[in-house]
Amino acid sequence: MGEANEIGSTPMTPRPASVTPTPPISAPPSQFHSPSLSRSPLLSSADHIQPANKTPKNSTPRIRTPRFITPLGSPIRRALQLTRLDPHDAWLPITESRNGNAYYAAFHTLCSGIGVQALVLPVAFTILGWTWGIINLTVAFIWQLYTLYLLVQLHESTETGMRYSRYLQLCSATFGEKLGKWLALFPIMYLSGGTCVALIIIGGSTSKMFFDIVCGGTCNAQPPTTVEWYLIFTSAAVLLSQLPNLNSIAGVSLIGAITAIGYCTFIWVISVVEGRLPGVSYNPVKGSTDVIRIFDVLNALGIIAFAFRGHNLILEIQATMPSDEKHPSRAPMWKGVKVSYTLVALCLFPLAIGGYWAYGQLIPKEGGMLTALYAFHGQDTSQFILGLTSLFVIINAVSSFQIYGMPTFDDMESQYVRRMKKPLPWWLRAIFRAMFGYGCFFVAVAIPFLGSLAGLIGGIALPVTLAYPCFMWLKIKKPKVFGPSWWLNWMLGVIGMALSGVLIAAGIYVIIDTGVEVSFFKPH
Repeated sequence: MGEANEIGSTPMTPRPASVTPTPPISAPPSQFHSPSLSRSPLLSSADHIQPANKTPKNSTPRIRTPRFITPLGSPIRRALQLTRLDPHDAWLPITESRNGNAYYAAFHTLCSGIGVQALVLPVAFTILGWTWGIINLTVAFIWQLYTLYLLVQLHESTETGMRYSRYLQLCSATFGEKLGKWLALFPIMYLSGGTCVALIIIGGSTSKMFFDIVCGGTCNAQPPTTVEWYLIFTSAAVLLSQLPNLNSIAGVSLIGAITAIGYCTFIWVISVVEGRLPGVSYNPVKGSTDVIRIFDVLNALGIIAFAFRGHNLILEIQATMPSDEKHPSRAPMWKGVKVSYTLVALCLFPLAIGGYWAYGQLIPKEGGMLTALYAFHGQDTSQFILGLTSLFVIINAVSSFQIYGMPTFDDMESQYVRRMKKPLPWWLRAIFRAMFGYGCFFVAVAIPFLGSLAGLIGGIALPVTLAYPCFMWLKIKKPKVFGPSWWLNWMLGVIGMALSGVLIAAGIYVIIDTGVEVSFFKPH
């Protein structure tokens, strides 16, 4: 009878004959600053830490809930039964510090959202004209802002208790690990490493221009060569990259954001104040054949689409914020995004419209507004203003290098953390980041014509900004079938993928038709 009572008072779960106690594992304190119970996309399930089995023999198993989870019946509390604490996130540079705020988010988003690619926007207007140029620029801005909103909302799930701290993680969770990596791994790595290579080329070339302006032909010293300027810029970027995590470069991003706004404003204000050039025409450029005209229009659309960047960093930026059920990170993140993209619009629209008004069809295709400023106003503009503009471009490039390199730093360090089960030592972190920086320098010197392939590779990376967020929203949020949200996201997702396909085709056609000047190890 006693045996029957014992059976009736205990759970019907078979017990193992003997349980070997697992040593308790203490997670780093920063792990508990937010309910980040998600796995790193770069860590396999075998790397997860199993909780020690300390359940008494005759008691019902219980799950101890961290104090920051309230109320008792919340979805996130229930999700604790399905998730495991992974302290590895607290050892990786993206999620090492979670004390970010809306200001930090605005700094990072603004620094990553404005770049020199915006300076060629007037080139798109030379093909599309005033009306279609402004319409397409406005539509692209609203479209990418909407997909940015989707990513901010998808960062954390109250149903599963997970935070998707990396774009690749969200993509893998949505489409499956294999398909997610196949779709997003190359575009994300290109947007990280490829952008850093482009920043070295831009920063090194502008440094050479800055030296010529400051020196003014009065210096007796032999000026550095183009490769040496690349090396100087890379060394500065590598030195700054030793800051440990994404939150620690918030001040760097602030400086980068200020300088980006500064050089954009200088360029369009000087161009407008100096007035229109003689003989300016606003008639759209038309190719000799219908095929050429079509591909010219596609190229113009690509220029507008590529002017907006940084979507591959939004989840990583949001991962630096604390989050709980009552104060989810999406609220301060969206506040920071709204402020930053208001400033982005105030930079990009005057650049495109003011630049096209000032230069019309005379706008240089290579370099856009920056080249036009030096070519047309280099003699009648203060050398101080020209030098300050160049200096702002250099500082912004160094600052942007840090935030665009962070996903690759995170990937490299995760390989060590996964194998060694401990944080990366500071000296090895310095070596890894120096290897990445000087690897980008080697690519910039070895393949200086990489920019000629930007249209083709950019077409491959375009879905990260315009299409994938829509499909991920449909898969995760499951809006009502045939409802407004369902139709909108399907339409934008399909159009985004189609636009990517035609831009890839246009890039291949341009390469075949015009050719690519292959000059290894001969940077201009």
